[in-house]
Amino acid sequence: MLSEDSITELENSLRGAVIEPHDPGYADACDVYNGIIHKRPRLIVRCTDVADIIRSVNFARENHLLLAIRSGGHNAGGLGVCDDGLVIDLASIRYTRVDPAARTVTVGAGCTWGDVDHATHVFGLATPSGIISTTGVGGLTLGGGIGHLTRKCGLTIDNLLSADIVLADGTFVKANANENSDLFWAIRGGGGNFGVVTSFTFNLHP
Repeated sequence: MLSEDSITELENSLRGAVIEPHDPGYADACDVYNGIIHKRPRLIVRCTDVADIIRSVNFARENHLLLAIRSGGHNAGGLGVCDDGLVIDLASIRYTRVDPAARTVTVGAGCTWGDVDHATHVFGLATPSGIISTTGVGGLTLGGGIGHLTRKCGLTIDNLLSADIVLADGTFVKANANENSDLFWAIRGGGGNFGVVTSFTFNLHP
């Protein structure tokens, strides 16, 4: 059982908020896209940066808590939330950086595909994504990613160039074709089973 002291220590180490069942807004924070999913985590951590994610992963591991990771919350099975565990909510890690010359975009793990499309379309560029703008980048990418551009440009994972990841032991690594290539292979279709991806870099198409 978690002690209040340990939760307070976690709160004091974070930039983001920790939400508990007695807090206002807890019910809304548990909501996911699939309305039939009703799970009640012990803690929800609204991470604002990589440091928050590392501390949350370490806290869950050290306290033997089930860990769920939520990007957009669109997973049909409700994998972005869990009962009695800790939810890492990535919604606040929401940024996009487009390099139109290199035809790449780097996005934070809390972005939706609507965010990515908004950032890339002004340059006449796009990457294969889902068909619903509020879908989170993380879940769709790690699951494969099928969308309107798939026949022409491949799956979303075919266009993933690199990812930054926090592993279960709290270490922070980059995975791409040249660095941690085995991990890069695994995350492209392996879901959220290999770590918490904090950012993605994609190839863009005109």
